[in-house]
Amino acid sequence: MNNDDYTRTGLGTGEADLNTNRADAGDTTALNTLIGTLIDSVNGYQKAAADTDNTRFAELFNARAQERQAAVTKLQAAVARMGGNPEDDGTTAGAIHRGWINLKEAVVGRDDEAIVNSVESGEDYLKEKFEAALRHTDLPAEARSAVEQAWQSVKAGHDEMSQLKHAIS
Repeated sequence: MNNDDYTRTGLGTGEADLNTNRADAGDTTALNTLIGTLIDSVNGYQKAAADTDNTRFAELFNARAQERQAAVTKLQAAVARMGGNPEDDGTTAGAIHRGWINLKEAVVGRDDEAIVNSVESGEDYLKEKFEAALRHTDLPAEARSAVEQAWQSVKAGHDEMSQLKHAIS
């Protein structure tokens, strides 16, 4: 297993990337992009928790999955209040990536250091997505508030996984 196995804990691979320069990228589209990538994060953390033999890591990953699910719920509510259709599924790319992880695990196995390294890599990707969304200056106040609240979870998760990665490397 290599460090890319859990990268998608943070996100899909860009099929619905947030592009703040597109005039047709609406506010709900931007939020739905974040929702899809957060759902990928929930799924990735759940997979990492199931794959580790370390009880402490499993508890940590499960707690992050629950926290991310709460962020998903808040962003979905914001999209609905804005009159949009909230995303309720992860990205196709995230699902394909999880399938690839399963295949690789069957061939080469897994270990905690590789899992943590890959989770941290996914957190880097998720952090970039939220930073891009926060640079989107045209977001209405309600949307910006929802993104900023979710950003707190993303930032904390990123920092925690980065510290964990450096502690076990």
